[in-house]
Amino acid sequence: MLAQTASVDDVPQKVDLDPGIALEKIDKWVDGVTRLLPNLIVAIVLFAIIWFASALVKRTLHKQFDKHGRENLGAVLGGFAKWAILVIGFLLCATIVIPSMKPGDLIAGLGISSVAIGFAFKDILQNWLAGLLILLRQPFQINDQISVNGHEGTVERIETRATIIKTYDGQRIVVPNSDIYTNSVLVRTAHDVRRSEYDIGIGYGDDVETACSVIERVLAGVEGVEADPAPEALPWDLAASWVTVRARWWTDSRRTNVAHVHSRIIMAVKRALDEERIDMPFDTQVHLFHDQTESDDGIRGSQREGWPNGKEKETKPRWKAQIEESAKISSDSARD
Repeated sequence: MLAQTASVDDVPQKVDLDPGIALEKIDKWVDGVTRLLPNLIVAIVLFAIIWFASALVKRTLHKQFDKHGRENLGAVLGGFAKWAILVIGFLLCATIVIPSMKPGDLIAGLGISSVAIGFAFKDILQNWLAGLLILLRQPFQINDQISVNGHEGTVERIETRATIIKTYDGQRIVVPNSDIYTNSVLVRTAHDVRRSEYDIGIGYGDDVETACSVIERVLAGVEGVEADPAPEALPWDLAASWVTVRARWWTDSRRTNVAHVHSRIIMAVKRALDEERIDMPFDTQVHLFHDQTESDDGIRGSQREGWPNGKEKETKPRWKAQIEESAKISSDSARD
């Protein structure tokens, strides 16, 4: 009755201040909340139970994977399981609070929304899926030393978005998981040992077999070089100024071992070759300078090339040859 009276007395283009209308609205809201209060309490209690259940599932997955040395995978799967349970629980609680809401309509609406969210967060989802596949397939593990996209270092951890790498000089690199999964990755510590090599040049006047035996003996005596496979020294190239001998050896695959053994080998090989009087020549080059102002320049039959043999004729500057040629032509013309 109060609402009908207010609507009758309503005057167009005039502000009506009727407290009765506001009280009626508030009364309807209170009645609605009172009717929904039992459902709301049940939904809150149910969501609390679901929250604790999701946390328990996350903790259980984390512990189980941690026992098998897959801590990062347990963290990722535990987080995913927790949020999946919470989303499903929220939809269930929403249907309890609002009985007219159908789960099918919510799922349909969520599906439409997920398409827009997928386009908006495409890179994030791509990195997340790549990180999950990396953790499942394990192309490398924590503390492995890898090289990817020109970056090299030790893997500190694998997160849902990126892989954290610590470089050998103490810097940190954050590489997106999608880049790692779609590009070639060199895992330097995939095996316990790895081979290194170094080219050594000896003089052409030295005996190659003697040099190879000396180098092999030195490699076998350096600390950190593996005995099996045995180190070797192979004649490798006939270069311009030396004969190349390639030394190859195996060490522990960690970077620090490879670097320190390489340094000790260089020092030991240099000392041993010096003691055996085996020459290690430096690069030798010969430069022949040709005077392009000579009169014979460009004449293939007359131009001198290469080393002088003592039989070359005396050459003249081009300007002098041109003057003499002009004078000769003038003399011949006057004689005629």
